[in-house]
Amino acid sequence: MILRGPVVALALLGLLPVLLWPAASGPVAAGWLVGVSALVVADAVAAPRPTSLELHRSPVAQVRLREETMTTLLVTNHGRRRVRGVLRDAWVPSAGAQEPTRHPLDLPPGERRRVVTTLRPTRRGDRPAVGVTVRTHGPLGLAGRQGTVLVPGAVRSLPPFRSRRHLPAKLAQLRQLDGRSAVRTRGQGTEFDSLRDYVEGDDVRSIDWRATARRQHVVVRTWQPERDRRVILVLDTARTSAARVGDEPRLDAAMDAALLLAALASRAGDRVDLVAGDRAVRARVGSGTTTGRSGLLHQLVTAMAPLEPALLEADWPMLAGAVTTLTRRRALVVLLTPLEPAALEEGLLPVLPSLTAHHRVVVASVADPALHDLQRSADDVAGAYAAAAAERTAALRHRTATALSQLGVSVLDEPPEQLPVALADHYLALKAQGLL
Repeated sequence: MILRGPVVALALLGLLPVLLWPAASGPVAAGWLVGVSALVVADAVAAPRPTSLELHRSPVAQVRLREETMTTLLVTNHGRRRVRGVLRDAWVPSAGAQEPTRHPLDLPPGERRRVVTTLRPTRRGDRPAVGVTVRTHGPLGLAGRQGTVLVPGAVRSLPPFRSRRHLPAKLAQLRQLDGRSAVRTRGQGTEFDSLRDYVEGDDVRSIDWRATARRQHVVVRTWQPERDRRVILVLDTARTSAARVGDEPRLDAAMDAALLLAALASRAGDRVDLVAGDRAVRARVGSGTTTGRSGLLHQLVTAMAPLEPALLEADWPMLAGAVTTLTRRRALVVLLTPLEPAALEEGLLPVLPSLTAHHRVVVASVADPALHDLQRSADDVAGAYAAAAAERTAALRHRTATALSQLGVSVLDEPPEQLPVALADHYLALKAQGLL
């Protein structure tokens, strides 16, 4: 049973006889309170039961982080009495339920209503509903009944893919490499495209002497970048990915870089695969299961959305084995993992020789800009200690990057906003040089 605001006002009216007739105030006040209590009980008994309502939630559409979507509840009155009251559709705070979350109810018997709540998730992943609370009011408006039931539902908040704003510029560079724009690159790529007349500045090594003899003027071969190559993205979801850089975990920034590279590589005609994991494979997207570029990106963001960093060390032999099972052909393997010396030197370095023997390997790490700020904060004693610690950390990261480079691994260690662009540029450079 619940009490409503009018009960308090009605009870306070019992003080009026106390002020007017103080001698007879005791029996009058007691009788007044008994009467109010009887009315409250009678009103609560007359209120419809919340269980007379049937609640059904429609599926909630996926939405990018911090964008809006709607959740709809279908409320059906199976009782014999009209239901008046309030319904509250509660979600976890990170689902971002927007006001109003309390909806008035006025539902005749046998009828159905739609109750719509706006959601704007503030965290990536599956954000579940907590429960639906229904308060029904009695005919006098003094009291009512309340019940809470869990109506299953969740909104999946997808990675925001902020780096997609860089995609048009990178596609323009790709078209130049592919010879489909006004600028024709000379002598790059490894797949023969066509013959054309020699112009000043062409590489003499690209001259086709047989064709020159037949046509009696100098002609050169043109090349196009390789197609149908393999790009394998390995997303580290272990404990080092949980560290926050700015307002988000390193894992989210790594996802952004992976999505830009995947979109670019798929437009270039290459096959893209994703393996995400720590001690176990948490997500896997194979290029053979996608239908077109839009299908690939949809599967990638859907697979990435529920991933959360695990407080475990990454099992790099297991992740390397997952890469090996994807292809035996030479591929570009991008390891999206933080450049943390202790974790990489103990786990990744022993595994790298087996990967670099068959694939071209890139380590893409999200750098923390705060580290550079600390290196310059030597204004006082505390700042000097912080700067010394930052210098030592930077030196250890540089040592690890050098060890990786000596094994034939390319290392990209950039802040969150710059890593997607740096990774895309590195891919385009490899493609232009025919190194994939």
